[in-house]
Amino acid sequence: MTYTVRAALDEAAAALDRLRGDDTMLAHIERAGELLASTFAAGGRAFACGNGGSMCDAMHFAEELTGRFRDDRPGYAAVAIGDAGHLSCVANDYGYERVFARYLQAHGRAGDLLLAISTSGSSANVVAAARAASELQMRVIALTGRAGTPLADLADVAIVTPGGRYADRVQELHIKVIHILIELVERRLAPGNYA
Repeated sequence: MTYTVRAALDEAAAALDRLRGDDTMLAHIERAGELLASTFAAGGRAFACGNGGSMCDAMHFAEELTGRFRDDRPGYAAVAIGDAGHLSCVANDYGYERVFARYLQAHGRAGDLLLAISTSGSSANVVAAARAASELQMRVIALTGRAGTPLADLADVAIVTPGGRYADRVQELHIKVIHILIELVERRLAPGNYA
């Protein structure tokens, strides 16, 4: 059993090392942090969406921004698209592919931003959300595990984490990236927290 534990940790460490060594992706993460901070500074909002574990990551992203990450500072306007009433209504009336896009069409505005999370980069409802966000003149940050996907192609900034064969390693890197994005926002908007 110890072998399994060590092998899992070694695989996770190797995935993290691949991301750490990818200067292009590090620049994309930095650019995404700039977009987020600029959005909040201009009075815009950040929306986030994903399915399954990626929805949990979207919720984690939003609560760290509206609540608190490390030290006290003002809350930032962030929403995870996860309202059960909305999701079930739109899925029933329009189909599950429309659940996130329809929410953005109701609430999103030019100058807002979408963090679209899909480990495969091809989740139909996340791709539809990115398309709707672009039509609304919102910025789109894609957080995915594969390059050259429909989601990555729609994004202003595509962060592709090299997790490997399975979604769990991709998701582990996604939460690391999300925490870095929040830190980048805070370093710009609440610099006193890092003095």
